[in-house]
Amino acid sequence: MPSLLTIVAVKPMLRLLLSSLFLALGVSAVAAPLLQEAPNPAAVPANHLVVAGNACGPTALLNALRFGNPDWQRASAAITGDTDKQRIYTIIRECGMRPSKSVPGRPRWSRKGVNLPDLRDMANEMTQAHFLPLMSDEVLFLQAGESQEKLLKRAHQRLETSLAKGLPPLLSLRRYVLRKQEGRPPQWVVLDAHFVTLTALPRKLEKGARSFPVSYIDPWGGKIHAGAICIPERSVLAATAGGSPCLEAVFPDASVGKKLVRPGESSALTVAAVLGRW
Repeated sequence: MPSLLTIVAVKPMLRLLLSSLFLALGVSAVAAPLLQEAPNPAAVPANHLVVAGNACGPTALLNALRFGNPDWQRASAAITGDTDKQRIYTIIRECGMRPSKSVPGRPRWSRKGVNLPDLRDMANEMTQAHFLPLMSDEVLFLQAGESQEKLLKRAHQRLETSLAKGLPPLLSLRRYVLRKQEGRPPQWVVLDAHFVTLTALPRKLEKGARSFPVSYIDPWGGKIHAGAICIPERSVLAATAGGSPCLEAVFPDASVGKKLVRPGESSALTVAAVLGRW
């Protein structure tokens, strides 16, 4: 299990969440940088289960706007509806049902949910009337010539910058499993995908760090949880740990795809991409 740093001088709820994670992982407490946090931590998270199990993308977007600074909150307040259920349906009807540019012939939102490029387009349509800057998305897999350490640094920079600019970023998570294939060696396959909204992380990445702690809103239930984003200490999507092309989300409370993992299989929750402002 990767080493983690305990965050000090944080709000009581986040301190409790992170402390619980560190205790569960058997990590000792040391001093660490101050947190970069969501501008509106008193906001109430929306729960996508009031609509459907495939509404995590629109709900994670609603949470990002709601927990953002006053400018982003204006876009949240403009969403029609008296309840979160009504507001989520508004996002789906007004933006999610428009034609997808990335998957021609289908709407952005479907029974399978929504992909990242379409969610970005939905977000920018929702905010353009409020004269807000465009959101961007970025894949968080190794680029040509990039080391795992540089990938971790790039991910931290994107997340921290978005929070610093007042918009909690959205993380695209994917659970992969190493599954036996008939007549072939086992292959890593995608089991499930999910969106969450990041609300806190250290402002600076420690020198030589292989992980950093975070807090995030899981729209599945509308709860705030603690976790860590790490360079894998085991082989994930590769033959060796050193060859893993992605970052692992060590989110103990995330149930993404767990029920689809068969006994004896190895699975990993990965940080696939980010949507935010930088």
